[in-house]
Amino acid sequence: MFPRTAVVTGAAGGFGRAIVARLESEGAEVRGLDIVDGFDVTDPAAWESVERAELACLNAGVAIDQPSIADLSDEKYRRIVSVNVDGVVWGVRRFARVMEEGDAIVVTASLAGLTGVEGDPIYSLTKHAVIGLVRSVAPQLAERGIRLNAVCPGFADTPMVRGGLRESLEAADFPLLRPEDVADAVLRAARSESSGEAWVVQPGRDPEPYRFRGIPGPRVQGREGVAPPPL
Repeated sequence: MFPRTAVVTGAAGGFGRAIVARLESEGAEVRGLDIVDGFDVTDPAAWESVERAELACLNAGVAIDQPSIADLSDEKYRRIVSVNVDGVVWGVRRFARVMEEGDAIVVTASLAGLTGVEGDPIYSLTKHAVIGLVRSVAPQLAERGIRLNAVCPGFADTPMVRGGLRESLEAADFPLLRPEDVADAVLRAARSESSGEAWVVQPGRDPEPYRFRGIPGPRVQGREGVAPPPL
C-alpha cells in the first residue's frame, strides 16, 4: 500500500479535509498540519519538527481577492506570497532532506498557475511560481527516487470560492469541483511513476498531466536544433 504514512498541510481547509479523509480511508496514518492548530507553513523553524512520511501533500494556500494592482497593500502581498510560495518552498526543502527512495510530494497548485487570472493576479503569480518550482526541482529529487508533482484544480466548492465569484459561477451554471475530486487527483499524482508534472483537475474529466508546449529554440543558420547546456 502507498502511502502508509502521510503529512497534509492546510488540513483543516476544504481540500485538506478531503485529502486527509481519502488517505485515511486507504489505511494511511496521516499527520494534519494547519494554522488553526498552531502550525505556520511560513515559519522555516516550524518545519524542523516535521518528520519523514511516504507522502507529503503541501496543500496550504490562501487567496486575497485583489484584482487591482494599484490598490494592492504590502500586507496582503506579503501574506499570500509567504503562504503560497514560501510555505511550499520550506516544505519541499524539508522533505527533500528527510525523504527516502519511493516517497512522493504533491503540491496543490491551481489552474491559475497555467493561465492568467484577472480577478486575482497575485494569486495567479504564486501558483505560477509553485508550478515552476515543481518542474525545476523534480529532476534533482528524481535522481534519489523521490517524485514531486503538482495538482491544478479549477473552481471548486470550497470557502475559497466566495462572494461575487461564487455568484457569477452559479449564475453561469458553471460546474464546481468537489473537494473529493481533488483528493482523488492528489492520490493519483502521488502514485504516478512520473515526476515534475502539473495534473489538471476539472469537473467530469479524469485528472491528466498538462501538456506544456516548451519554448522555441534559436534559429541561427548552422545551429538549428542545437540544445542548450543543462542549466
